[in-house]
Amino acid sequence: MSSFARPVLSKLIQRMAEPRRFLQVLAGPRQVGKTTLARQLMKAHGDRSSYSTADGLAPENTIWIEQQWEAARFRCRQAGSWLLVLDEIQKVSGWSEVIKRLWDEDSAGKLDLRVVLLGSSPLLVERGLAESLAGRFEMLRIGHWSFSEMRAAFGWKIEQYLYFGGYPGAASLIEDEERWRRYLLDSLIETTISRDILLMTRVDKPALLKQLFRLGCEYSGQILSYTKVLGQLQDAGNTTTLAHYLDLLTGAGMLCGLSKFSGKVVRERGSSPKFQVLNNGLMTAQAAGSFLLAQQNPERWGRIAESAIGAHLANGAMAGDYGLFYWREASKEVDFVLQKGNRIVALEVKSGQRPTALPGMAAFDKIYSPAKKLLIGTGGMSFKEFLTLRPAELF
Repeated sequence: MSSFARPVLSKLIQRMAEPRRFLQVLAGPRQVGKTTLARQLMKAHGDRSSYSTADGLAPENTIWIEQQWEAARFRCRQAGSWLLVLDEIQKVSGWSEVIKRLWDEDSAGKLDLRVVLLGSSPLLVERGLAESLAGRFEMLRIGHWSFSEMRAAFGWKIEQYLYFGGYPGAASLIEDEERWRRYLLDSLIETTISRDILLMTRVDKPALLKQLFRLGCEYSGQILSYTKVLGQLQDAGNTTTLAHYLDLLTGAGMLCGLSKFSGKVVRERGSSPKFQVLNNGLMTAQAAGSFLLAQQNPERWGRIAESAIGAHLANGAMAGDYGLFYWREASKEVDFVLQKGNRIVALEVKSGQRPTALPGMAAFDKIYSPAKKLLIGTGGMSFKEFLTLRPAELF
């Protein structure tokens, strides 16, 4: 993996070659390669760079930011320019106000100090940026690894990607499935919930949030009303609390709830969510069985494949490339609806052995006249073909 560079690296290098204008912010879930990207950027920047992380610091330690910044300023004056990388920045309370002051001082002094901020809690990072740093930053949302990236870095086949998902740090563990499973459960899932959500955000019912995550993974790709969800959870709660907790899980890059497409924002937000993991490994690591047994069960393998398509689309939506929804009226349904401006793309996913009629697509076409209608799976584009495609290219 050390020689593999994600496509976003070239964009970062290009921005570093431009005159100093903005802070660069890389936000994304754990274990998607943000720190590796930053170190690759530092290597491209030569020996005029420094790195430090807030991991393990006390939340109130804003002095750490000033110390790292002052050291970078000294080196910048000596070298003419400098790159400072600050990792896990969201773990320092009040970080955005301190950085705003320091950045504005350097802008006034025309100091060519470039700054890259990394954060593994996109929700908290974006909140800090909006509060204090408006007009001073550019955001790069780093999503989970795609099939193309896992294939290029590790030589993965499509079946491996569908089941194990896109976690590069776990790629070397898949031959020992129990070890791979424990890594995801302990180092990714539990750590993300306990450190990136519960410690950084007020959550009155942490057990309920964890139950919601497990249920959402189990039903990835399926539509459930919040009322039905409450009926399956042990901890008491209400629909407003569940919606808030789902937003927190989305902000951590784990699980999202797609809204129903209707053309009316109020109805979209009030609809029953279609649960969707953002990385298939989050679903399969918590399920019984194995890679081999899953492939031998057509129904289960179909659900896994369909969830991988949804995760691929959801990561593109999280990057801001388009809006992502589902559509359903009575018994008629369209699996995914993509919207960018006035353009609409409708997608159906079929994993059965035989192609079937698509009454939902016909009904949706009659009402909304999408620019494109695409079938993925049986009778249409293969899962492998679609997963090598950037969904934004559909527009």
